[in-house]
Amino acid sequence: MLTLLWALVGGAVVGLLGKLLAPGDPDDVPVWLTVLCGVAGVYLGDWLYTRVWDAYTPGLDWWRHAWQIAVAAALVVAVANLTASRRAH
Repeated sequence: MLTLLWALVGGAVVGLLGKLLAPGDPDDVPVWLTVLCGVAGVYLGDWLYTRVWDAYTPGLDWWRHAWQIAVAAALVVAVANLTASRRAH
């Protein structure tokens, strides 16, 4: 239960940071979808990071969080493009 709560809170923060850093106009993405992009960004960014570098690092790993935010930003941009193209049709 605590892991799920941490994923939602962390995903919300990472998703909002990703939305802020995303290029273009990601304002069309609803908040709930931004949180989902953040949760996915946390998991995918962490997975990608551990494939390139050591999974265990002592202390707070800022590079891992940077990867998570970058993946969340990419997901927010992808979702913004998908929702914009659906509205155009």
